[in-house]
Amino acid sequence: GFLTPTSGTAVVGGEDIVRSSLAARKKLGYLPENAPVYPDMTVTGFLDFVAEIRGLTGATRKKRVAEIIEQCFLSEVRFQTINTLSKGFKQRVCFAQSIIHDPEYLIMDEPTDGLDPNQKHEVRAMIRQMARAKTIILSTHILEEVEAVCSRAIIIAHGKILADDTPAGLRRRSPLHGSVCFTVETAQKELTLQRLQEASAIKMVQVLNEEEKMLQARVYPQDAALPVVDLVAEIITGTGGKLQSFRVEEGRLDEVFRLITQEASGEERK
Repeated sequence: GFLTPTSGTAVVGGEDIVRSSLAARKKLGYLPENAPVYPDMTVTGFLDFVAEIRGLTGATRKKRVAEIIEQCFLSEVRFQTINTLSKGFKQRVCFAQSIIHDPEYLIMDEPTDGLDPNQKHEVRAMIRQMARAKTIILSTHILEEVEAVCSRAIIIAHGKILADDTPAGLRRRSPLHGSVCFTVETAQKELTLQRLQEASAIKMVQVLNEEEKMLQARVYPQDAALPVVDLVAEIITGTGGKLQSFRVEEGRLDEVFRLITQEASGEERK
C-alpha cells in the first residue's frame, strides 16, 4: 500500500490492495529487516503508539501491549528507551509491533538477522507457534531458518519463481540425496571398494579420505528412491570392515539453492 502498483494488483484476505488499501493493510503485519523503530521512545511507549495507530483503544490497548511485551520477552526492558537496547532486543521490539494488532498475515524479512543462537531459538519458536493460526511469509537467505520454521519454500531469482516445494522436497533435488557416507576401519580397502562398485544398485563410489587402514567414502545409489543402506553395510561387514560412522544424506538446501539459481543465471545469459 505504500507504493501504488504501475499495473496489476494483489488481494489480501479478500481485500484488493488498490481499491481497499487500508482494509488490506489492516490484515497485514510487517517486520522489516533493519528493525526501524523510534529510538527515543521507551519500549512500552513505542508499542502503545503502534497499538493506537492500529486502532486499539482503552483497556483493550493496554491489555494487548502487556500481552505482547510478555510474549516477545521484553518485560526486563519495557521501560528502557529503544536506543539503549541491544540489536537482539531491538529486533524483538520490531517483531512485537508487527503482531500487536493480531494480523491474519505476517510478512517477515530476515527475522533473526544479527541475533545470537538463544535469541534465534526464541524467535523461531514464536514463529512456529503463530503459524498455527496465521499465514506467515518469511524472506530469508538463511537456509537453516527455512528448514527450522517453514512448511513451504519458494526460490525466486531474476523476478521468476524457480522452485515451489516443501523443504524436504527441495532437499530431494540435491545430487547428494540418498547417498550413503561412511568411515570404515579395514585392512581390505581395495576389496571393499571393488564390491561396492560391482553392485548393480550402486551408481558411483566416491573416496573422500584414505589412510593406511581407514577409508571414508560416499556411495551414490542408482535411484535415490531405492535405499542402499543395507547393501552398503552388508558389503562393508562382509569384507571384514569395522564401521566407525555411517549416515544417509538427506540433501542440502544450500546446494539446491545454488544449483537452481546458477542454472537460471545461465539461461538468462543465453
